Amino acid sequence: MTDAAAEILFSHENGIGIITLNRPQARNALTFAMYEEIARIAADPQAMGATRALILTGAGDKAFAAGTDIAQFRDFRTPEDALAYEDRIERVLDTLEACPVPTIAAISGAVTGGGAAIAACCDLRIATESARFGFPIARTLGNCLSMRNYARLNALLGPARVKDMIFTARLIEAEEGRAIGLFSEILPDYAALTARMMSLAALIAGHAPLTLRATKESLRRIGQGGDPDDSEWILNCYLSGDFKEGMEAFLAKRPPDWKGR
Repeated sequence: MTDAAAEILFSHENGIGIITLNRPQARNALTFAMYEEIARIAADPQAMGATRALILTGAGDKAFAAGTDIAQFRDFRTPEDALAYEDRIERVLDTLEACPVPTIAAISGAVTGGGAAIAACCDLRIATESARFGFPIARTLGNCLSMRNYARLNALLGPARVKDMIFTARLIEAEEGRAIGLFSEILPDYAALTARMMSLAALIAGHAPLTLRATKESLRRIGQGGDPDDSEWILNCYLSGDFKEGMEAFLAKRPPDWKGR
C-alpha cells in the first residue's frame, strides 16, 4: 500500500488520540508519506478532536516500526538526495517533539532506525518484553544519523550508551531499556500494552494541560540550548483560569475541571 490514509490510522477516544503505524506486513516500515502524516497530526492534534494525549503505536505485536522502508532510498544519487532525506526526517521529528500535548510511544517488538527516532521523540515510552530498540546501521545500510538525532539520543541515553549501541549495532532489549530509563514500563504482552497505553493516556489527559505543555516546552528548549526566558509559560499558567480552578477545587476538596486556558 502507498496510501498514507491506510498506512497511518488515527482514532480518537475520550480526549486520547491514537496514531497506528499500519504496515504490519512490512514490520510497519515507514514510507515518506507516513512520516508526513505523523507530522501533520502531531502539529495540531486538537484539529483531530479535543486531544489531551497522543499515543503512537504499531499494528500487530512484531514491530513498532522497523525503520524507513528501504525502497525509499533506491533513487538516491546526489548529495541533495541525502541532505533532503535528513532534512525531511528532522522536520518530522521536530514537529513531534513540539507536539502541544503529551505523547506516548507504545512499543511491541522491533523499534529500529526511523521508528526508534520517532519513539525517542515521544515524552514517554512503554514497551512489551519483546521490545528491541536501536540503530543497527553500522551492519546494515552504512549510513549515519543527523547531528540532532545524535543529540537526542545523547540526552536520552548518554554518550557512552549511544556509542555502544551504534558501534556494536546491537539492539537494547526491554529490561535493559527500563533499567537505563529508555522505557518507563515493561508489559508482558501486546494485550497488556494496549490496555496500559489507554489507562496511562487517560491519566495524563486528566491532568492540567497547561502544566503539561509548559513542562514539555521548557524541557524541549533546554535540550536545544534555547532561550532560558520562562516568563511566557509562568504567566500562561499562573494567570490562567485553570490555576484559579485548581485552587478552588483544592480548597473545596473536589476534582478540578481543567479547560486548558
